[in-house]
Amino acid sequence: MSSPVPSKLGWYARRLGRMSPAEIAWRLREQALRQAWSRRQVPPEAVAGLRPGPASGERRFTSLLPADAAASVPAEAKAAIIAAAGRLLSGEWEMLGVVRTDMKDPDWFHDPVTGCRSDPQVYAFRLDQRSEEQVGNIKQVWEVNRLQHLTLLAAAWYLTGDDAYADRVDAQLRSWWAANPFLSGVNWTSGIELGVRLINFAWIRRLLDGWAGIADLFERNDLAVRQIRWHQQYLAAFESRGSSANNHLIAEAAGQLAASCAFPWFGESAGWRARSAAVLAESLKANTFPSGINRELASDYHGFVFELGAFAAIEAAAAGTPVSGSTWARLCGMADAMAALVDTKLQPPRQGDSDEGRVVLLDAPAHNRWPMLLALGGALFGRLDWWPGASADAGSVLGAALLGRTPAVGHRPTRRPARFADAGITLLRTAPAASPEIWCRCDGGPHGFLSIAAHAHADALSVEVRCDGVDILADPGTYCYHGEPEWRKYFQSTVGHNTVEVGGQWQSARGGAFLRLRHAAGREIAAPDDGTVATWTASHDGYRVLRPPARHQRSVRLHRAERRLEICDQVDGGDYDLRMAFHLGPAVVAELDGAIARLTWPGGSARLSLPAELIWSLHRGDTNPILGWYSAGLGHRVPAFTLLGQGRGAGGVPLMTSLQVSETEETPGISASGQAVQWVASDACPGRARETQAEAR
Repeated sequence: MSSPVPSKLGWYARRLGRMSPAEIAWRLREQALRQAWSRRQVPPEAVAGLRPGPASGERRFTSLLPADAAASVPAEAKAAIIAAAGRLLSGEWEMLGVVRTDMKDPDWFHDPVTGCRSDPQVYAFRLDQRSEEQVGNIKQVWEVNRLQHLTLLAAAWYLTGDDAYADRVDAQLRSWWAANPFLSGVNWTSGIELGVRLINFAWIRRLLDGWAGIADLFERNDLAVRQIRWHQQYLAAFESRGSSANNHLIAEAAGQLAASCAFPWFGESAGWRARSAAVLAESLKANTFPSGINRELASDYHGFVFELGAFAAIEAAAAGTPVSGSTWARLCGMADAMAALVDTKLQPPRQGDSDEGRVVLLDAPAHNRWPMLLALGGALFGRLDWWPGASADAGSVLGAALLGRTPAVGHRPTRRPARFADAGITLLRTAPAASPEIWCRCDGGPHGFLSIAAHAHADALSVEVRCDGVDILADPGTYCYHGEPEWRKYFQSTVGHNTVEVGGQWQSARGGAFLRLRHAAGREIAAPDDGTVATWTASHDGYRVLRPPARHQRSVRLHRAERRLEICDQVDGGDYDLRMAFHLGPAVVAELDGAIARLTWPGGSARLSLPAELIWSLHRGDTNPILGWYSAGLGHRVPAFTLLGQGRGAGGVPLMTSLQVSETEETPGISASGQAVQWVASDACPGRARETQAEAR
């Protein structure tokens, strides 16, 4: 067994290799600052002896909701909030797949998964947040410390006036502030966490404005004021840059902007507000394709970044210091993209990493957060005619009420987009009137964002297919970030997606859990759609490292009337060992007979005809090696069927797959005309012929 020290040193060397000279210089400066700031640490035992801050008369909170906003919250949303808040009062809550029963008085440093409790006395920058031995599963620890459950309790008080909710918020906020003074413990090791906390501080204060004890909890509470300032001082000093300037930077800027607008109590507030508004505008532009898709190409982070930007912009507008029109336009583009991406059940794609990140919990939590995000986007910008319906909830009602008026934005799409060429995402779907909907996402774009592509998977040319919102050919998901490296690897791997592995290689080389050393570059070749048949063709260069170099090309065709999806794969360059995987959703049962798989699920069935050139096997819940699993969210995994084809592929020979969806229990595989489904070799890869001719010219 290899020593963890050399492995850790190797990771640092690989990580350094993905940085520019400017970033290396910045990080050296940051390390020196971290060392210097050790003398600024406030140990927990020193909290009681802190000297008072500025006079309480200098502090006011004025960013309040309109008096009638509570009455506009839909009754169904209100009932769900009260039910969820009741669970919290009883001490029970689910976080990232773990049901906690200690929420009456949570330990802010305890990880319920490993049982580890990190030391709250340690200077934050001397802790290794990646070490389970030191901090446990850091995602579990950080999740409760975002304090979003307290925002939900504050929302319950706002809607009911029941002081039991406010009293619990009061007790836990005072507990957190006392247990986590400046730079002590693991909750000061990541700026994204501080940014999210600041936004929740603002909403807690706002929602509890009519409660008798609110000024004693915030404005007249010297420790609360110090915490709000400490958070902002940290964010002003330690800014994510270079290869880390992804959603972390946006969270830092959004939190700083929200806090400097809601709590303008400090001499630095105006400077913090101006700087964070500029960084938010710049980073949203850098992190977003012109089409509105987030450049990390991880669907969950698209929603997270939109929510961060929206709530920061709302806070700035409420303070009378609105963000730029370009920032609002970027957020509107992201909202329109979300409306275009979802399936008939308002479910987003499952592309890339997902940690179910959310910003402000104003409604009862839901596994699929996108209906809430669409409701917020619709409330802020207005729903277009082609948008799917999303019911109003507390978040959308209160966010729009605080904003006050719809921001002016420019051109918006008049029809529902099906292709986002800059992001390499194309959707093939049946017409809205054709039910149940067949929805297919095709991936032919770049591999994540920045040099490390932290949240990308090795999934080039993968497809997701759903029928009436049921995962048929599924993206297996993420499952974990920390603590279980073999599971992390599987859910990121090429064979862990509906695509082709060539020569035993991942398409994009992995250097760590959040580090890619080589990126497969996808390229969409064609995506014609005549209304009857929608076609998509793309290729990627992730196998150029093989000898001889290989190129994988895939074409997908949806025959709408016949409810048939065809996939043609071709690997050019030579003869290689191939593995092709098709992962099925957890509701799908598969029976395999040679190269034919019959798929059934509640309410539907399909026949999957697989390439006969490969030897096919059926897997479910395997652990050695890992294969046949589906993760609905971080911390969750269940066995699910995977079809795996293996064999030696001859260069240039097309491998053809057909999925025939049946609306009844009649035998699938028969077209609407009654003829058996067959491939026509001459047009199996329509884009390939055109591209070859173009190359010849």
